[in-house]
Amino acid sequence: MIVRLNTRHEPGDTSSSRGYAVTMTKINTLLIFVFLFACFGQSANRGSHAETLTMLILGDSLTSGYGLDPQHAFPAQLEKKLQSLGRNVSVRNGGVAGDTSAGGRARLEWALSDKPDAVMVELGANDGLRGLEPSQLRENLAAIITVLKKRGIGVLLAGMLAPPNFGERYSREFNQVYPDLAKSHGVEFYPFFLDGVAAQQALNQKDGIHPNSSGVAIIVDRMLPYVLRFLDKLEKK
Repeated sequence: MIVRLNTRHEPGDTSSSRGYAVTMTKINTLLIFVFLFACFGQSANRGSHAETLTMLILGDSLTSGYGLDPQHAFPAQLEKKLQSLGRNVSVRNGGVAGDTSAGGRARLEWALSDKPDAVMVELGANDGLRGLEPSQLRENLAAIITVLKKRGIGVLLAGMLAPPNFGERYSREFNQVYPDLAKSHGVEFYPFFLDGVAAQQALNQKDGIHPNSSGVAIIVDRMLPYVLRFLDKLEKK
């Protein structure tokens, strides 16, 4: 950026010419600094307002935070942990207590009304507690994943294990649903949502089923590497 001024000097006036040259050099240098500062400021401003990625947790009472204050529920604790690591992620609570995989499938359209960028599917615990057919669990989860993928929404499937009271055959069929779906649909997979917390009295509420705040914190910590890898892949798309 060069500034030129039409200034007339008398012939032989060398001191005036030198003064003029020095002044113009200073002006040009100042203008360059101002220009560079403005560019840098705009770039920094764009970086500080990076677009927030929205992740919905489609789940049951383990997601909704049954028996807990909202800030202690899984979505809230996960969001806080991610943001502490500098991740610009908003985690929405899409949990309904008592929901089965069929219930999650039925309300999927409503749950997606806010158009999330990613969805963690945490469903199936109530299917297992009620002894519902694993084939129905498979069908419902597959339908949910199919809809999400067709819409270009990233999917993280959180696995569940069947309670032991329905026998070995039931447990084997139920437990296999999740890894099979993750493989066949090519989605991210966390093997067991309650890993490290299930059957641990100190980490659960009095019912022995729903995690307390400390239990949720452990779930978040154990799942975090999977979530971070999931988010990294989304950001690269």
